[in-house]
Order: sequence, then structure tokens, then C-alpha cells
Amino acid sequence: MNDVIKTVINRGYAEITEKKSRFIANISPVKSEDEAKAFIDEIKKSHYNARHNVFAYIIGENSELKRFSDDGEPQGTAGMPVLNVLVSEDIKNTIIVVTRYFGGILLGTGGLVRAYTAAAKAGLEDAGICEIQLYRRFEISCDYTLNGKIQYELLKGGYFVEDTVFTERVKFKILVENERAEGFVKMITELTSAKAEVTETDILRGACKDGSFKLYE
Repeated sequence: MNDVIKTVINRGYAEITEKKSRFIANISPVKSEDEAKAFIDEIKKSHYNARHNVFAYIIGENSELKRFSDDGEPQGTAGMPVLNVLVSEDIKNTIIVVTRYFGGILLGTGGLVRAYTAAAKAGLEDAGICEIQLYRRFEISCDYTLNGKIQYELLKGGYFVEDTVFTERVKFKILVENERAEGFVKMITELTSAKAEVTETDILRGACKDGSFKLYE
């Protein structure tokens, strides 16, 4: 399992014009081929009268599934350039559909490649590329006498505190980047002289986006 994958977590949209042809890029996160096909169908219905609806997508943490379609454009001028945008940025679990409304002027092979590439890049920029990291969820249970000391270290270390519950003991739910997990357990153990109970409960993915932490389901 990769510690970090690049993807999008929001939809994106962009439109460019090249010699009177409109190129409209729609981007979406996807986690399965069924989701990708559903998105393609959605865009085709929205642009039923367009000349072409070119698409490309990559699915899987290790890019296990790659698909593209020129949808009637000359071979190699549309789908592959859009796919190459995803590959060059190492973006996973993402689909790009670029719709073309023909403007009456032929662009040539090079012109088509440049236009589809530019539209795909603009759409990705609008969606916003995000690094999804692997996290481990820990629960800490401690006496009230250790509460302040632990809270201070969690704040100083920049850890994500999901929840704090005050009952007979103080219980924290913490998200820790995978690469920091071993050091985190060691830090809490040494800080509390092994008086706090530290339990790993889950492995998940998430990202810090727009100043807040979001889980990547």
C-alpha cells in the first residue's frame, strides 16, 4: 500500500477555444470502472450534440487500470494526450472527459494534441490535485493528570485529533501519518512513562484540504 497517492477529490471544469472549436474538460474522482463509465455517460448526455467526447482514466493505487478513447478523432490525437496528462502528473483514481464542439476549421494532428492536452490540464487545475496520505488511527487512554501534557505534545506535533472524550479517563482519537506512526507510539510511551494506553484501531487515507482534514473513503 502506497503511503501517498495523487488524485482529485472534487470535480473540475474548464473550457478553451481553439480556432472556433470549443474544448470542454470535465474531471471527476473515480474508484472503479463502473464509476468511470457512469461519469462518461453523464457527460455524453449533457453534450449529446457535441462532435466528440474524448476520455481517459486511471484507476488503482498502482495505476492498474488505464483506459482512453479518441471517440472519432484521428488515432493518437485525443485520448492518449489526455491520458498522458494523468500519467505525467502520476494521478490515480481520476477521469477526464474532454468534449469538443467542432468550429469548422481543421486543427491538424499537432493542433488537436495541443488543444486536448491544454483542456485536460486546465480541468485538473480547476479540480485541484491533492495528495492523499496513508494514516493510522490511534486511541490514547490516560488519567486526567496526563491530559495537559499529552494535549500539548499533540498540538506541538501537528497531529490530527479527531475526538476527545472525558469520562473516568481521558480518551483521544488521533490520526498519524503512516511514516510517523512508530515514532508517535514511542513518544507517547516515553512522555507518560508507559502510563497511557496507546491502541492502533485502523488504517485509512486522508488529506488536509482547505485548512481541514478530510477522510478519503
